[in-house]
Amino acid sequence: MTRSFDIVVVGAGPAGIAAACAAAEHGQRVALLDDNPAPGGQIWRGPRTAHRDAVSRAKERWLHRLQQNAAITSLHGCRVFDVAGDGLLAAEQNGQRVELRYSKLILATGARELFLPFPGWTLPGVYGAGGLQAMVKAGLPVRDQHVVVSGSGPLLLAVAAYLREAGARVAAVCEQASWSRLLRFGASIAPTSRLWQAAGYRWRTRSISFRASCWPVAAHGSKKLEAVTLSNGVRQWTVTCDLLACGFHLVPNTELASLLGCALQQGFVTVDALQQTSIANVFCAGEPTGIGGLELSLAEGEVAGLAAAGAIHAAQTHVPRRDRLRSFAAQLATTFALRPKLRSLPEADTIVCRCEDVPWRTVSQYTGWRTAKLQTRCGMGPCQGRICGSALNFLLEWTPDSVRPPIFPVSIASLAGPTAPAQAERSAIQEN
Repeated sequence: MTRSFDIVVVGAGPAGIAAACAAAEHGQRVALLDDNPAPGGQIWRGPRTAHRDAVSRAKERWLHRLQQNAAITSLHGCRVFDVAGDGLLAAEQNGQRVELRYSKLILATGARELFLPFPGWTLPGVYGAGGLQAMVKAGLPVRDQHVVVSGSGPLLLAVAAYLREAGARVAAVCEQASWSRLLRFGASIAPTSRLWQAAGYRWRTRSISFRASCWPVAAHGSKKLEAVTLSNGVRQWTVTCDLLACGFHLVPNTELASLLGCALQQGFVTVDALQQTSIANVFCAGEPTGIGGLELSLAEGEVAGLAAAGAIHAAQTHVPRRDRLRSFAAQLATTFALRPKLRSLPEADTIVCRCEDVPWRTVSQYTGWRTAKLQTRCGMGPCQGRICGSALNFLLEWTPDSVRPPIFPVSIASLAGPTAPAQAERSAIQEN
């Protein structure tokens, strides 16, 4: 099945929703697709919460705006896995191949958590911080479970607050960044609403121990997690727990952008003043252009949607606000930059590539990503290097040098493409 739209938006998180709404409100037929069952992305996932903070208010406002727009076709459970041709994407929805033709394309593919391997990190009970939050939102019970939240980034406090309200007993929040960096960060956001948001999360977690310059060095357990050893660089201690939520900030999802040929710089998609990439008619918004939080994602989404719709003047009115918000992205990068000491976390037998069971001793003997991949199959499993590749980028400064389709696992039928009669029919339609 081939479906045609003026604009296709890939990713239904805040940036994608803002882009779709802005474009549709300027007369464009828009497809908004995401592999999740509902729009909102990780930050807006789940039911309405008891706290009426800025995040929940923005969620309600934008989801209402999305639902009220008949010009937007939402495709849930739909995942782009290949570029099928000029202005044509190949996706899979409910096990079926769908081809999406577009005049303009907006990439709002978001980000994922960065995981760093350490002894025991593959034990059942060790989750990504955002991953555990998502599972609890989907119904995973955590009441009376003892949890340690660790890693780096603003997400940690938000996750701790959510888990506590879900009934978990959060023993500690451990942030690898130092107190001096955190205090400078707090001072830099003092004139903005972000300080109140951070203060709100800290108030909701006021009974939980918060430790800066602290990180996990090992998880322990026979068949599942039983305890975690923490370090502050001077001493180590062990905390009994049932769950460990651990994530070292975020990594942009740039695979589709790379497959399209978009230029990247320092791991992020390069865009101009109107969010257009180096490829004509392809725009990008949100975390793939820089990790900057909710407000920046929304601002970039609006600029991209308006620019893609041809409403250049309207797009330009949002540019000053977006540029002010981009300074926050730079502050995040500086504050939560990972300390070099974390490169010593994996031991010789620590699994680095979970898909192919490749240990640190094996992968670390090679000099680059391609050689290690050819010799060990590191990065060739179902996640296609999304976990180990990002980890090795930090640990060994390796950068994957190519992206090949399919960028997600799909059925053979979807990968094979349309049958010969269907292909002939599509060609005839295109010729006419």
